[in-house]
Amino acid sequence: MIDYSKKIRLDREFYSSNNIEVSVESDRGRILSSPALRRLQKRTQVFALELNASIRTRLTHSLEVAQTARFIAKSILKKLDCELEGFEEAFVSISEMTSLLHDIGNPPFGHFGEQSINSWVEKNAVPILDEFKSTSNQNKSLKEMIKKDICNYDGNAQAIRVITKLQRLNLSYTQILSVLKYTRGAYEDKPKKGEKLDYLKKKPGFYYSEKGFISTIQKALHVKSGHRFPLTYIMEAADDISYLTADLEDSVEKGILSLDEVYNLIKSECEKEGEDYLLDVIQKRYDQAKKNDKPYQFNMFFTLIRASIVTALVSYVSDIYVDNHKKIFDGEFNYALLDYDTKSKYFKAIKILEKISQKYIYENRDVQTLELQGYAIINGLLDIYKPLLRLSSNDFAKLVKDEKIECFISMRLLRRISQKQVVAYNSDVAKIGNEDKEKFEILEWYYRVRLVIDYISGMTDDFALHEYRTLSAI
Repeated sequence: MIDYSKKIRLDREFYSSNNIEVSVESDRGRILSSPALRRLQKRTQVFALELNASIRTRLTHSLEVAQTARFIAKSILKKLDCELEGFEEAFVSISEMTSLLHDIGNPPFGHFGEQSINSWVEKNAVPILDEFKSTSNQNKSLKEMIKKDICNYDGNAQAIRVITKLQRLNLSYTQILSVLKYTRGAYEDKPKKGEKLDYLKKKPGFYYSEKGFISTIQKALHVKSGHRFPLTYIMEAADDISYLTADLEDSVEKGILSLDEVYNLIKSECEKEGEDYLLDVIQKRYDQAKKNDKPYQFNMFFTLIRASIVTALVSYVSDIYVDNHKKIFDGEFNYALLDYDTKSKYFKAIKILEKISQKYIYENRDVQTLELQGYAIINGLLDIYKPLLRLSSNDFAKLVKDEKIECFISMRLLRRISQKQVVAYNSDVAKIGNEDKEKFEILEWYYRVRLVIDYISGMTDDFALHEYRTLSAI
């Protein structure tokens, strides 16, 4: 029996509601009012430090994903034939709000920012961790877990941390777990291809610091460890669909490609692959666009393509959701909805669009120059804040209490970090316990690493640049 009352629940960390509609609207209000969501307007989608406001940011992208998720959820409800009676509005709203939140943990400068953080941590933080004593096998294992965890920064895992610790949004357990796109802890090994749930665990979904809380939520919502919440599949599909033409559209706005170049690239690739569906859509919309006055050709072409493709793909993924409903409900469907049928015309069309974007946009010299600048900024900031990781736990405890220590640089650095992030650090450290001195030292330092990463990864692109210039005296 598929019973959504086991998944869509009222539970939350504190101040639970006793009404599902009130609970859902409360979550919506908290999300829309969150400073972390507002910061997405100044975070890179593809083009870093962009002055042209018509180019997509993480926020405008998230708005598009949320709308597509809403469309998918409503399409699923029509095809499920009232299996969610009483939960229809919650089903749609949770899918929409999950999609609005999905990029909330992304650092400045996008995915290149993630790689920059991980590269720096491996080269600079791991050697510090190696210096910590670990005489027991238990603490040796803990050190290895922590090492994996801090070297696996990921926007998905950071999103869970932002929601639960840094912003303390107190969202319903249902809303939180729906954001958990990947189900592996950052401290766990990546499964080999072909292993059970290998797709769902291909990237980190949460950190060691949130391990206990995720376990609590999973138990409350009857979701097994390593399995996914059902509505997360909707968010993932909406994200995948929204990417397809958006980056090509922005590339034309930026002058990287022209309208005719986009048309010719897609047409050529479709003919090479023998792909008729996308070719028919492109040809029809191109012919329609060319009938308009020149300033409107660009807008018409992408507007009509987007409408055609989104409508078709929404219907397609909602069919897959319904056809595999039991596995999706149980969280063991080990595919993205769009990748399930690799022989479908839609899958082939998606791969063509992705191939063109990769070659002509992501590998563009100007785009990669901006990524290199982002790398320099993030590495420079982490270098500046590294003295905080070199302190003993005793000195750092004094620092947090605003007491003087010998390292005058660290005193000034800590005062620049947001108090919300310091409060999250204090809360985590307070739960460690002092019985095992070695364990305490390892975990206290781990939460200190999280503190520094929380601060820098929470910056917007322009603030990161400003802070780097300020502290580097450039």
